[in-house]
Amino acid sequence: MSKTKMLRAGKWTAGIAAGVVITAAAGLAGLIIFGTASQPPELKSVSNPFRQVDFSDLPKPQQFKARDGELLSYRLYPGTGKAVVVLIHGSSGESTSMHAVAKALNAQGDTVYVPDVRGHGHDGRSGDVDYIGQLDDDLADLVGVIRPLHRDADITLLGHSSGGGFVLRIAEGPQAHLFSRFVLLSPALPYGGPTYRPDVGGWATPFVGRIIALKILNRLGISGFNSLPTVAFAINPRAAVPLVARYSYRMQANFSAPRDALARFADVTRPLTVMVGSEDELFYADRFAPLIHRACADVPVVLVPGVDHMGMVTDPRALSTIAASLASAGGRADCVAGTGPAVAVALPVGTGRH
Repeated sequence: MSKTKMLRAGKWTAGIAAGVVITAAAGLAGLIIFGTASQPPELKSVSNPFRQVDFSDLPKPQQFKARDGELLSYRLYPGTGKAVVVLIHGSSGESTSMHAVAKALNAQGDTVYVPDVRGHGHDGRSGDVDYIGQLDDDLADLVGVIRPLHRDADITLLGHSSGGGFVLRIAEGPQAHLFSRFVLLSPALPYGGPTYRPDVGGWATPFVGRIIALKILNRLGISGFNSLPTVAFAINPRAAVPLVARYSYRMQANFSAPRDALARFADVTRPLTVMVGSEDELFYADRFAPLIHRACADVPVVLVPGVDHMGMVTDPRALSTIAASLASAGGRADCVAGTGPAVAVALPVGTGRH
């Protein structure tokens, strides 16, 4: 081949490559710009249960300083016993949504701390964090405040919904040693798995196109667009407390269970319990036990009869079951993959610590 032909071939190849790059870039840009969705209408099954909760005795928020200097809020329910519990609220919410759970545990002597997760309530930028992993650091900083006040206490970490997914993230990560036990209430397991109802029962609308584009960019080491919103929630726009309407890509990635969370159940070295309401309208309650037990047969999965998703943090039947579970020494033993035991069904129980 002559030198001229080689130059022409090289230019032709470079032109094709440039065209492919330009087309791919245009496609990603289109997904980022247009791959969104509208705000879903209010899901009343999430909003209405809190109208039955007595908030007259809600503790005033206190603050601690995170490592970046940000002041973050939490509510404290001082107890008479040695046990300490940290409660993590669900998506879009804030600390008041865990008030009924906190009172049930506090009534049996537990000291309870309930933070407003950064990006929720009045803390930080609504629905966003500075980096994926910042919520993990914030939790460690809160424990740094708690531990000197309760040097000999066992600290349980309990989360509901997305907060339950986040607790699973912590249980499998480097901060797990900060806690003695983990409890997941109706947890949001890795998104898109078999426990999810379509559109999370109407609660969440993901921006699928944008998410796909941002995942590709992040794999290429480009994270400059991670502040863009990628999911919208069916909140009550007239709620008495500040609710988050949308999460950024990095908030959604941080305040959730990792994609490989089920495969990493064997990494959990502390007792862990899962509890789900049988009437959950966001998730398929009957699918939790088979899915989890395929990964780890010894994780207790408790089904609470007659209780829906928000009922797990508001319904007296769920509250008594949660309190009784924390009063016991239950949890997983050695993790062995298999079919697992039959799902446990919660029976009426008392709330006293034994």
